[in-house]
Amino acid sequence: MDIQLKRGLLDICVLSAMKNNDSYGYKIIKDIKPYIDISESTLYPILRRLEGNGMITVRSEEFNGRLRKYYHITPLGKKRLADFYDEWKEIDAIYQYVIREDYDNDKNAV
Repeated sequence: MDIQLKRGLLDICVLSAMKNNDSYGYKIIKDIKPYIDISESTLYPILRRLEGNGMITVRSEEFNGRLRKYYHITPLGKKRLADFYDEWKEIDAIYQYVIREDYDNDKNAV
């Protein structure tokens, strides 16, 4: 997969993981892993970038005697998700076109 496309999709996945509730690193990884493989070394730079772009905020809270960072999606982050939903319609149309071509070729081969 194209690295830029994957990077953008990972950003969307991370934002989506916190769209309903604040979350923390381990939980974000756990929530995303059934859909796409993501490691801590990939996640934390994404979180820093999203914070730097104003799409999330971070707060620290004590949990079991340690500080845990909780991430919260901002209105700008929610707007990015909404924009992605609109963009996805175009991506899906392209995907459907490509699949149709493959399906038509397979159908004609029979």
